[in-house]
Amino acid sequence: MATLSVPPVLSSPRDDAMQLFRAFKGLGTDTSTVINILAHRDAAQRSLIQHEYRTVYSEDLLKRLSSELTGNLETAVLCWMHDLPGRDAIIVRQALMMNTMNLEAATEVICSRTPSQIQVFKQHYHAKFRIHLEHGIESCASGDHKKLLLAYVSMPRYEGQEVDREMVVKDAKALYKAGEKKWGTDEKTFIRIFSERSAAHLAAVDSAYHDMYGNSLKKVIKKETSGYFEQALKTILLCSANPAEYFAKVLRKAMKGIGTNDTTLIRVIVTRTEIDMHYIKAEYLKKYKKTLNDAVHSETSGHYRAFLLALLGPNQ
Repeated sequence: MATLSVPPVLSSPRDDAMQLFRAFKGLGTDTSTVINILAHRDAAQRSLIQHEYRTVYSEDLLKRLSSELTGNLETAVLCWMHDLPGRDAIIVRQALMMNTMNLEAATEVICSRTPSQIQVFKQHYHAKFRIHLEHGIESCASGDHKKLLLAYVSMPRYEGQEVDREMVVKDAKALYKAGEKKWGTDEKTFIRIFSERSAAHLAAVDSAYHDMYGNSLKKVIKKETSGYFEQALKTILLCSANPAEYFAKVLRKAMKGIGTNDTTLIRVIVTRTEIDMHYIKAEYLKKYKKTLNDAVHSETSGHYRAFLLALLGPNQ
């Protein structure tokens, strides 16, 4: 698993807290100092900085950051300050609230995470918001999309690489009967297989399906389903084979055409920096013949741009 490339940190968390306090003092904020410190600290270090800041200055660092920063920079920095499961819990909670509903974001986060990541962020979700993740899904999602998400967050799935070849062929046949061969679509079969099988198994099913029927499951999903249900199935499928390629595509879509989807740009860069950003950058360059850093540079500006580029690391 790739981790954030943190340069040698010569300052202690207390020193960092003191530098941040100084950056907030006086007229205006020394935003460059805030970025230079926080963008180059990993989750454990950021947690210690928050603890030291509260201890020394009797003030919550997140509240202070919120009052000192604005716009996309504020959103990105506040999102970055949490650890991985806490951040996922907050993103999904906001995405499943009526006034900030974003089913695309909720679907992306839930369907791109491993079973163990889902279990940990479900615990954070309940501890932080005093309700179960399933309750949020029940109240906001609908139809087959809701059924798939509920199954996906509750089913334990194997996370290893071994696959049962007989079961792979059986599932490929079942999906063919449920989709291309059938008049209409048997969504229950898609939900069962996509929520119960491991990532390695689904990747093998996709390959077997292509060999047996000359079509990719991605094309079948596109033809047989629609809306958020289609997005959920495609996210599960694509992340089973190559999560980095999936997120490179999401980032490309966020920056393509007129205007930039900053919500998506921030969410993906911030949530993947400490997981697999190195691989996402490689996939982006391979697929679009342009570095991710250059793409972000051309679509953003100011301190917001500086923060995202600091998270991305070297331009390669």
